[in-house]
Amino acid sequence: MDPRKLSDYQTSYDRIAEEYAARIAGELEHKPLDRMLLDEFAGRVKAAGRVCELGCGPGHVARYLHDRGVDIFGIDLSPGMLEQARKLNPAIEFQQGNMLALDIEDGDLAAIVAFYSIVHIPKTDILQAFREMFRALRPGGLLFLAFHLGVEVLHEENCWGHQVSLDLVLFGRKEVERYLGLVGFAIEDSLERDPYAPQVEYQSRRAYIRACKPTQALVEKKL
Repeated sequence: MDPRKLSDYQTSYDRIAEEYAARIAGELEHKPLDRMLLDEFAGRVKAAGRVCELGCGPGHVARYLHDRGVDIFGIDLSPGMLEQARKLNPAIEFQQGNMLALDIEDGDLAAIVAFYSIVHIPKTDILQAFREMFRALRPGGLLFLAFHLGVEVLHEENCWGHQVSLDLVLFGRKEVERYLGLVGFAIEDSLERDPYAPQVEYQSRRAYIRACKPTQALVEKKL
């Protein structure tokens, strides 16, 4: 990704971090499907090892999983967002990082959750992002993605009265499944939903995909 784009994203989220946290940190209360899927995810990974939330924002997804026994930490590009996350969730570790070049050892993670964090990854770079996730997961590790559905790239220069410069990249569900497969992930399941009410979230259709990094035994079985 162009370093200037990364800088624009970081600066933009630093500007809106406090407002973002005020508006978004409590959103799961109004999203029953999200809670159900996160509960299922927590049940599978809470005793498995360390879990990372990529693009954690104010850390509300990490907190939801932490409260259900998951050993989780968060990574975000924006120092402003990390400041909000640490203030709201002092019991959880948060780090600055870039999902295109994760500072995580190979096979270190039991699972990754990434809710809407691929929205700023250009399609030219999405395979690199998924390669990094694949690399960081141990064999048998789980990936849980949520993302906005669509085919276009939107550009936003004003968010809640703040000047920003953000490209919002929308993906198709089958398109993301294909990207994940090219990297080596095995798709477990995927689904779509219509948006919740306007007061709850942006009015885009959403997708969820759960995938795993195959173990050697599974690879050999397929061969």
